[in-house]
Amino acid sequence: MSKRIVKCAHIQMSNALSNGTTSEIKKAMIDKHLPYIEKAGKQGVQILCLQEIFHGPYFCCEQDIKWYSTAEKVPGPITDQMAEYAKKYKMVMIVPVYEEALPGVYYNTAAVIDADGSYVGKFRKIQIPHTWPGFFEKFYFKPGNLGFPVFETQYAKIGIFICYDRHFPECARVLALKGAEILFNPSATTDGKSQYLWELEQPAQAAANGVFIGANNRIGTEEPWKFGRFYGSSYFVDPFGKIIVKASEDKDELITADLDLELIREVRDGWQFFRDRRPEMYTEICQHLP
Repeated sequence: MSKRIVKCAHIQMSNALSNGTTSEIKKAMIDKHLPYIEKAGKQGVQILCLQEIFHGPYFCCEQDIKWYSTAEKVPGPITDQMAEYAKKYKMVMIVPVYEEALPGVYYNTAAVIDADGSYVGKFRKIQIPHTWPGFFEKFYFKPGNLGFPVFETQYAKIGIFICYDRHFPECARVLALKGAEILFNPSATTDGKSQYLWELEQPAQAAANGVFIGANNRIGTEEPWKFGRFYGSSYFVDPFGKIIVKASEDKDELITADLDLELIREVRDGWQFFRDRRPEMYTEICQHLP
């Protein structure tokens, strides 16, 4: 069987600056990423994914309107800046940012930039958590309203779901049925809440849907978060559900993986989950059950 290899990567990173104005904090984090983005490009990475709202700390542990000032239009200044690197290195980029759609209307968003530097589109986080301790995202984000787009890039058809969305298997299923070959999950998640699920849910979803999944998490402790440690462990998992590469728990890191997209056909021809599914029997899931 012929191979169709796509070189993919994650950047996982700790926050660059704790004290300063919101604009200084934002700029410091963007600047910290640039050498890693350059490194990815020089290594021939074809699809690069950054972590959830990569341009700052995970601020949702406090409810303070000052963080609204870090949001911007998509496309906008950050995507324009990242487009220069995408074009320079012929590298598709997934760029998670805090989006201002209108004054006072904000989304947790991931933009997709193609390898020629063109803006492809965006995904807005669908499920918005508001859970203890410190995941107060409903204060900052409106639930996504763009559905689950599949982005046809130069190298692969990709889908995105952000952080908390990974706990809802419908997200991966819809994207796979719409033709996505690689799913990306940029995240900000801590050892006090979700670590036991980190290597359980998405390998299972990769196997159930016959797709590759790239899961990306930030690292370290930071202000204003005081409830736990971001544990990194970014990884790529293949359509068999096997983790093929995993980053450390505590280091700024670029991790890469060569994904053979022909493996998708091999896995699906063997299991035939999509052939044997019975959507007409699942209508109850769409009813307003408790």
